[in-house]
Amino acid sequence: MIEEIRIADLGVIDSSTLELGPGLTVLTGETGAGKTMVVTALGLLLGARGDSGAVRSGASRARVEGLVRLDGLGPGASAFTTGVEDAGGEVEDGQVLLARNISAEGRSRAFVGGASVPASTLTDLTEPLVAVHGQSDQHRLLRPRAQRESLDRFGGTKVARLAERWATAFDALRAVETELGDLVEAARERAREADLLRFGLGEIEEVDPQPGEEDQLAADETRLGFADTLRTAAETAREALSSENENPDAMAAVAAARSALEGVREHDPEAAALADRVKEVSYLLTDVAADVASYASGVETDPARLATVSERRAALTALTRKYGETVEEVLGWARTSAARLLELDGTDDRIEALRAERARLRTELAETGAALTAARTTAATRLGKAVTAELGGLAMPHARVSVAVTQHPVDAPSDDAAPGAPLPVGDRWLRYARSGLDEVELLLAANNSSEPRPLGKGASGGELSRVMLGLEVALAGTNPVPTFVFDEVDAGVGGAAAVEIGKRLARLARDAQVLVVTHLPQVAAFADRHVVVRKSHDGTITSSGLTLLSEDAREEELSRMMAGLEGSDTALAHARELLDVARSTRAEA
Repeated sequence: MIEEIRIADLGVIDSSTLELGPGLTVLTGETGAGKTMVVTALGLLLGARGDSGAVRSGASRARVEGLVRLDGLGPGASAFTTGVEDAGGEVEDGQVLLARNISAEGRSRAFVGGASVPASTLTDLTEPLVAVHGQSDQHRLLRPRAQRESLDRFGGTKVARLAERWATAFDALRAVETELGDLVEAARERAREADLLRFGLGEIEEVDPQPGEEDQLAADETRLGFADTLRTAAETAREALSSENENPDAMAAVAAARSALEGVREHDPEAAALADRVKEVSYLLTDVAADVASYASGVETDPARLATVSERRAALTALTRKYGETVEEVLGWARTSAARLLELDGTDDRIEALRAERARLRTELAETGAALTAARTTAATRLGKAVTAELGGLAMPHARVSVAVTQHPVDAPSDDAAPGAPLPVGDRWLRYARSGLDEVELLLAANNSSEPRPLGKGASGGELSRVMLGLEVALAGTNPVPTFVFDEVDAGVGGAAAVEIGKRLARLARDAQVLVVTHLPQVAAFADRHVVVRKSHDGTITSSGLTLLSEDAREEELSRMMAGLEGSDTALAHARELLDVARSTRAEA
């Protein structure tokens, strides 16, 4: 709810504050006093385009501030708070300050909760909160989406449940079609991938590599490849250590050294120690000579075995070039690829399952859509009658409002399996969207001889404002908008019709905050608070200010509005009578 609007240097308004509250607030004043500037100021807070021509003469800029109280926003408070915080603004004590500056040079700045934002941010934040009906305003209810949403709210629980069921099935169908499209589109690529995986797994299966096999084969191949060299080296070593012929060998030399030292052992302890060490060498040489002889006899030359080992290593090398640096990595690739191949082989089953689910969801949508259309059509009839009845008391006795619920038929598709293909409903193929099969449009026939035309095209500005008032009254209780603004809703009417407008505005104000700019005392009499715009002139500059009237001052203002002059006792008596009638009417409501 808008709690307060402060205006500075806008048009004829020098500096004024408009205090608002729940219920009905009316704004009156003489022609040219500046009532329109108040609506202009509100428009700036709602993100309307700024006009440097609206800056007060002699001022460098115009500024408008609006204080929004969250506890008066109802269900929209949470979304509004989130929007303010996302814009970088702050909420203080349950209130948010909106502001707009318009410079004399035409520059415009907007602020939300102290943060500078684009003017479009003000529009996004306030559009769900304030509905403006004016002679030149294009109200949200002129938009097809808003008209459909209003009809759905008017339709109550039945329409809401069907719309929710439709939206759920619609989202599920879109998800299924997206996944199905991706799978079908990638079928060829998946087939190529599966062939490559099968080929690779076949190669690996044929070779059947074993963990650690690569190192053992490398050692075997080296040993077999150098068998002759190894045997020759071993024989040479054996002969050097222990020769069976007359050639000198190591063991004979060590034996001679040992014998020489043993002969002098008893003469010197150091010689005895050396003799013991040489004895150990002789034992070691004996063992080494035996091992070398054994090794030499065990070295074999096996060309067939060498060829087998080399072929095996070549097969493993071919695998490691394609599938991993090592045999272990090749085996890891095989495990991963086998799992992927199972997944790819299961894709066809998934495609068939998705096609079946798609067919089921389309059948469900067709049935739900038909039910939703029927429910909306019933609600549309009731809404049209309700608004038409309201117009009867708003000086439009011959006007008729109807709500058209139509569909968009198309030719039968060549491929109903294509994503987004129209739905078969009854004997027709229909386009559809997340909102359903229907297009909803409000139509107005201004008199008996007129054909119904889309709302906004079939009425003058004043008539449109009254149609909007009747519509808002019919939607009261289902409408989430917390604040309504009507500018000259009473244009072209008077007398009993004006009283009826006042009654309906007061009825609407029971559930919402309503601000009305009016020139009719019959409307102003129904207000919870009455603000008058008064202008003054110092000989050079005209200024206007806003004044909240007391009960006595309200009588005087209403008498001025009726008689066109001040101080008329007759007009004052009529004003008191009008206020009494308005009070009693509101008390009975």
